[in-house]
Amino acid sequence: MLATKAAGRNAAAMKYDLLTVMGAYALAQDKGRQRLVLRLMTLVTARYNWARDELAVGQREIARLWLVDERTVKREMAKLRAMGWLKVKRQGARGRVSEYSLAIERILEDSRTRWGDVGPDLEQRLSGSEPVDEKVVPLPVKGKIPAPNLADESEWGLARAVLHGEDPALYAAWFAALERRERAGGRLVLVAPSRFHASYVSGHLGARLLSACRAVDGGVDEVQVVT
Repeated sequence: MLATKAAGRNAAAMKYDLLTVMGAYALAQDKGRQRLVLRLMTLVTARYNWARDELAVGQREIARLWLVDERTVKREMAKLRAMGWLKVKRQGARGRVSEYSLAIERILEDSRTRWGDVGPDLEQRLSGSEPVDEKVVPLPVKGKIPAPNLADESEWGLARAVLHGEDPALYAAWFAALERRERAGGRLVLVAPSRFHASYVSGHLGARLLSACRAVDGGVDEVQVVT
């Protein structure tokens, strides 16, 4: 069973192990993903509350720490949510920053293939008494919708990543098929594959759709779904 909490007697070791596997995972990725994980590691080291599983930092402060602008912070945080490494505990509002939790279990699962490269001691600590068989290849899920391509940095591309990170099943059913048509001022126009699909998304998921778009681009004040 995976050790998924940095608490108790082994808390200190768990913190170091988690940062180690995050770094090991990043080194096996492309430069864009390496930079993204490094930014998260820096943010976690500087501002994450391990005891409360809480990361509550304003975009301006993150931008200063990362030496980027706030628009880049929005984009990178959206990517981390899409990866499933960060989860929203409480959405930010006027005068209050968003609060995130660190998805330790997901981070450990994603980095598991690198544990053995770090060493058998780390592998044993993180997996408990169960040996890790690296020859086992997980079977693909039939009909699974792939995660959005993080290379698409348009407001809709990033919003899709946020929606997928929040609820992959809901994303696959309703959001994956939507395509960007145009942006006019604060209005984003998306195209659905059918009139029913457009009607359902607008009527039942409109608020969620707008929230995801505004999370990555505050200039979006309306999302229109057409056929």
